[in-house]
Amino acid sequence: MALLRKLNSRAKTEINSGFGANASDYGGRFMNKDGRPNIDIRGVGFLNRISWFHTMLSMPRWKFLTVLFLFYIGINFIFATIYYLIGVEHLNGINSASEWGKFGSAYFFSAQTFTTVGYGHISPQGFLTSSIAAAEALTGLLSFAIATGLFYGRFSKPTAYLKFSENALIAPYKDITALMFRLAPYKNTTLTDAEARVTLGMVIEENGKMVNRFFPLELEFERANLLSLNWTIVHPITENSPLYNFTREDFASINGEIFVFIKAFDDMFSNTVVDRSSYTLKEVVFGARFEPMYHRSPAGEKTILEMEKLNSYREADISFAFTSSQIASN
Repeated sequence: MALLRKLNSRAKTEINSGFGANASDYGGRFMNKDGRPNIDIRGVGFLNRISWFHTMLSMPRWKFLTVLFLFYIGINFIFATIYYLIGVEHLNGINSASEWGKFGSAYFFSAQTFTTVGYGHISPQGFLTSSIAAAEALTGLLSFAIATGLFYGRFSKPTAYLKFSENALIAPYKDITALMFRLAPYKNTTLTDAEARVTLGMVIEENGKMVNRFFPLELEFERANLLSLNWTIVHPITENSPLYNFTREDFASINGEIFVFIKAFDDMFSNTVVDRSSYTLKEVVFGARFEPMYHRSPAGEKTILEMEKLNSYREADISFAFTSSQIASN
């Protein structure tokens, strides 16, 4: 009930938030820091609930290359085992006397067949061995076609390439306070016509039942013509804000989350790109101010944007805002 009293009646509630209203059915945060919903789908098979194409496109580069490398080694190991079990005497050109040498020769023959290189040093003999080699060659062609498509998809996928600050801040803003966080592009891309939308989700008690409520947060500026430097997104905490009169203890104790949705136009891809992130109320630093993260170059011909300072902040006094609020309420 104390939270309901803090929530201003003029704060607008968002009806279609995309999340359920029953708080008892939710576990953890609504959205992960990378912008993906914190949801685990059950009731369908593992292979059916995962889009392997999307997974391969979105996984980190080192994981993607590792999967391709392990697949290449594994598929050749399987075909080499088949050749070895059939009998290496059906592979002309293998002269090794040891079993490991025979298997190694079968493995490298498999690699040559899979990649359709075909040096000619070893060749299949007999219908069964030739059939296996033909099937492996077809598998290799299809596999390389898929790998080529994945490489192209990863290179051509429109991506926002934005980094968000690790924390949001409650900082001084004119004669009041404001919720602030910032983001910045980190690639040599040009993002124009950027739009920001921020929603606050909180678990509150209504009529003896814990429910999820979502409030759109009004921003100082919802649009930016060009994203070339960092963009500090500001929500002024006025009397119409659902965060009005929230204290440091409220941010530490209340179960809530701030969702961030960014949309911009990438002129290189000639396409709209989107990015998402979120901050729990416990990730909001109360009474702080962001440090500047760009400055003029020593020669004065460039502007330097220091991405390592994206989350740099210092303490700031905001007690004046709460004193003014108390005076106004009295």
